[in-house]
Amino acid sequence: MEKILLSLLTAVLLMVLCFFVYVSDYYHAKAYQAEAVSADSEDYIVYGDKNSSTGFIFYPGGLVEAESYAPLLDKIAQKDVCCVLVKMPFHLAVFDSGAADRAIRDFPDMERWYIGGHSLGGAMASSYAQKHEDSLKGLVLLAAYPTDTLSALPVLSIYGSMDGVLNREKYKDSIKDAEICSEIIIQGANHAGFGNYGEQKKITRQRFQGRNSGIQLLLIFWNFLKHRMHHDKESGLPDSPPKRSRLRPFPS
Repeated sequence: MEKILLSLLTAVLLMVLCFFVYVSDYYHAKAYQAEAVSADSEDYIVYGDKNSSTGFIFYPGGLVEAESYAPLLDKIAQKDVCCVLVKMPFHLAVFDSGAADRAIRDFPDMERWYIGGHSLGGAMASSYAQKHEDSLKGLVLLAAYPTDTLSALPVLSIYGSMDGVLNREKYKDSIKDAEICSEIIIQGANHAGFGNYGEQKKITRQRFQGRNSGIQLLLIFWNFLKHRMHHDKESGLPDSPPKRSRLRPFPS
């Protein structure tokens, strides 16, 4: 009996050790001086005006340091959008898919909320959105796909033509669950290009670090937000985006 217990204890310890070795090998953010940081806590970093009427909650990719998304969110925040970058336990959103609750609780006067994420973070943001469609205005997926049906929430899905990580077959099957969806493929972009953490393992050298590509992504996202906000303010307009559309990507 003692040998069995010892064997079980050894197996558990090995599993714990393997887990900590796994989560300790994450992608670190490259240096970037953000201009719009307005708060930084254990739970999240806020970019932009906390009194803005529009908020965007962002879930980082798996095993990616949250600050890697500072360049993207810092620029979006300069468009009068309060961006809340969530810090995930062990850099894995799967351990706190309900993290958006804290941001929404801490900013009760926000008129409209959007949520999004990159890769695993996008999947977990989708999981949260599926349970809170009535309280959100839109979902933004960066190299990610829905985990369940989204019948009423507008979805913007963006991925790169050179993405070697995104499972295309799984994406093709799952994106159908987003019934109101616009898809954009950015030519020359790959999986790691949405963040500022360098090249990703086992994929082709990324080409999505240039100034022009960053502007493309910002314009795509901002146009989505503007269209949604305009639709909310004006009665009688058709819903946006349409039920199923693939938008023409910007040139590389």
